[in-house]
Amino acid sequence: MKIALIQTSLSWENPIENRSHLAQKITGFMEDVDLIVLPEMFSSGFTMNPQAVAENMQGETVSWLQHLAKAKNCAITGSLVIQEEGKYYNRLVFVFPTGVIKTYDKRHLFTLTGEDQYYTAGTEKLIIEYKGYKICPLVCYDLRFPVFSRNVEDYDVLLYVANWPKPRINAWDILLKARAVENMCYTIGVNRIGTDENHHEYVGHSQVVDYLGNYLLEPQEADSVFIVTLNKANLLETRSRLPFLNDRDSFEITS
Repeated sequence: MKIALIQTSLSWENPIENRSHLAQKITGFMEDVDLIVLPEMFSSGFTMNPQAVAENMQGETVSWLQHLAKAKNCAITGSLVIQEEGKYYNRLVFVFPTGVIKTYDKRHLFTLTGEDQYYTAGTEKLIIEYKGYKICPLVCYDLRFPVFSRNVEDYDVLLYVANWPKPRINAWDILLKARAVENMCYTIGVNRIGTDENHHEYVGHSQVVDYLGNYLLEPQEADSVFIVTLNKANLLETRSRLPFLNDRDSFEITS
């Protein structure tokens, strides 16, 4: 499976400008891919002002994603601010080439900035089956919590979209490798770059790590599109030769 990671700056609380900018990035590369990955809150930046940018699932940005997925004949994913039944969610949407949508609401809200005061946490883990791969998509702060992401579903790809700031980027690099090794899966992290309205600086470090902790794409800092190919046969052969997941603990998350 061929995946395009879109690492770029975001315009603050400006969905129209962000859609235009990202569309240029996406239509600018000619290589055929199976999946395009955008950062967390790609239409607005990491805002604690959800009422300024929130949309519903029939809104402009979701429709734009469906149009892009059909035009590029590939899946596309990222998170955005969604309002539903009077609540706000940091919602990851995974749009198939057909326009069909699967969603995941960020479970671990970033209390350091008060995300939990403005957004409602999700409760359900999502496993997506696509192109012969099982994909587990998560959002930013979820990376720090290995229990929820534990590979009990035999997924092949763990995927994080983020707005992870520069001062803690070392943790991002370490934890992505840890998640890849402990779950014996490909792990993808897509982060933004630039500076937001709150003067938080982002240096990207979007990357792809294989099931043994080796880089397929080393941490990147450029404003660019990075394309990486995953090989499921290699993953399965390694899991057969090193069946560590057979010895994983059994547990149940109760809250």
